[in-house]
Amino acid sequence: MKEIEYKFLVDKEQWQLMDKPDPELIVQGFISKSKEAVVRVRIKGNKGFLTIKGETIGITRQEFEFEIPLNEAEELLKNFTPKQIRKFRYELKVGSNTWEVDEFQGNLRGLIIAELEVSSEDEKFEFPNWVTENVSTNPEYYNAVLIDKC
Repeated sequence: MKEIEYKFLVDKEQWQLMDKPDPELIVQGFISKSKEAVVRVRIKGNKGFLTIKGETIGITRQEFEFEIPLNEAEELLKNFTPKQIRKFRYELKVGSNTWEVDEFQGNLRGLIIAELEVSSEDEKFEFPNWVTENVSTNPEYYNAVLIDKC
């Protein structure tokens, strides 16, 4: 399955003014990461997930995600991921799209990234007033790189 995803930095002042839904806590770590593929374990709310993502070309990559039992996700995080990212995720509808906005915690506190999955790289979409710089192709903002700062 292909994931086509844009990433944008978020204007903190505009974001603070927003009326937002309640966020969901995400805790994630990487079991394996290389240029060719990453294997991520994640707890989102009360569900566990194991995800394999391929190399990013432009804003597209292969992605396979599997829901796993919560207790197994907790064990994988505990035993195989010495560093973890914690973030609060907000899902907001803008036009016909759902934006996911992550407020990072811990050492990454202050970083806010908005993500938008689209069906094709040339899909047109509405930009909310709180998005700023497009960092979709900047590896510095990939979670697999950000985790090294945790």
